[in-house]
Amino acid sequence: MNMKSDPGATLAVRDLVPFRTAVRTWFLISLETFGGPAGQIAVMQRVLVDEKRWIGHRRFQHALNFCVLLPGPEAQQLAIYIGWLLNGRLGGLVAGVLFVLPGMVALLVLSVIYVAFGTVPVIMAVFAGVAAATLPIVAQAVVRVGKRALSHPVLAALALAAFVALASFAVPFPAVIAAAGLAGWVLNRAAPGAIVAGPEKDGADTVPPVIADDALHADRLSGARTGLILAAGLVLWFLPIVAVVLWTGPGSALTQQGLFFSGAAVVTFGGAYAVLSYIAQQAVDVFHWLSPGEMVRGLALAETTPGPLIMVVQFVAFVGAYRHPGNLDPWVAAFIGALLTTWVTFVPCFLFIFLGAPYVERLRDNRTLAGILAGITAAVVGVIANLALYFAVDVFFSQTTALDWGPVHLRLPDPGAVNPVAAVIAAAAGLMIFRFRFSALRTIGVCAVLGLGAGLAGLPLG
Repeated sequence: MNMKSDPGATLAVRDLVPFRTAVRTWFLISLETFGGPAGQIAVMQRVLVDEKRWIGHRRFQHALNFCVLLPGPEAQQLAIYIGWLLNGRLGGLVAGVLFVLPGMVALLVLSVIYVAFGTVPVIMAVFAGVAAATLPIVAQAVVRVGKRALSHPVLAALALAAFVALASFAVPFPAVIAAAGLAGWVLNRAAPGAIVAGPEKDGADTVPPVIADDALHADRLSGARTGLILAAGLVLWFLPIVAVVLWTGPGSALTQQGLFFSGAAVVTFGGAYAVLSYIAQQAVDVFHWLSPGEMVRGLALAETTPGPLIMVVQFVAFVGAYRHPGNLDPWVAAFIGALLTTWVTFVPCFLFIFLGAPYVERLRDNRTLAGILAGITAAVVGVIANLALYFAVDVFFSQTTALDWGPVHLRLPDPGAVNPVAAVIAAAAGLMIFRFRFSALRTIGVCAVLGLGAGLAGLPLG
């Protein structure tokens, strides 16, 4: 079902994709959301754009550009946006909830195991194998996203510049994004054709998407609609915090977590790594919820579960509330802290999308905005590549050294601390991904078994 270019054309969203079919698809996608935002975005692109053809690449890219600009996990916000396109606000709710649900449950179970049993060698061996698998998965995602986004040499140069700025000079992420947006605007004025998306690949140009690229969404813009969504969103966001304050008091660890992570939810520009250093500093040095080593282990656990990496805040809250339960049973406090933190971290994502998506849909043909967003998207490719480097250093080396030389800030691996077992598992994962075309989920499963085998054999894994 396609619609011709018409300013008045709208989408009868609930008639395009059967709701049950969409729910089943989102659930299957949620089981493959490993490898951070790059891998998650690549999974949605493969399933929704390349295979099912529910939306076209240009519409997918436009939605991604908007989500990149928002605070919070852009991959989950992209799922909410596309769910809204397909099945309205109910579709957005289902897509967003399913996107984080498997990871939330998995990390909650792992948090319980960690608090109850500590660092069990067998379990950590499995985690080490999974961590090694994430590197080629992220590398594959960089290639896929880069092929789509870097349609002009200047955009490729922007991606490279963003990578160097972050990896070598510790340039703040907002500065990188601002510079990339400015460069995209200049490129659009100097060479307007450079911003036009390239042709669809892999036969996609011969199969029109279910939602035509030029069709408007059925949601009507009005002040009443905006006010209603804003009021409902704010009430849902802060009502649990108010309940916790009334129940446990304003000075309790649960109250501190609700307020702190609500604030963190609106400053997480650039993905989880852009804000994790701030969260770690506050959680360890200010609130004393956990130790630096536990923060690192929590991040490793989050990296081995599906869903957004920012889900690590659930582990932080679980451990912190367990250790500072106040008058509550420690286990009760831990579960409340974990669920409250997850709530205040992800509810804002729904609010941002439902408020902004209808307006952004009507700006798809704005050339100035397209240029700015193209520049930003190019920079994000460099950001993701920097994350791949981050994974590589941590997977292959157990020790690093900080090098500060004027404006240069590097994290150099110690050649004597190389981890050959992790390198072998990562190489095997690379073969599975690039040579044998294994799915991310299948690759991670195999690498988990390899890690377990290495651990049982007594081989060093970290």
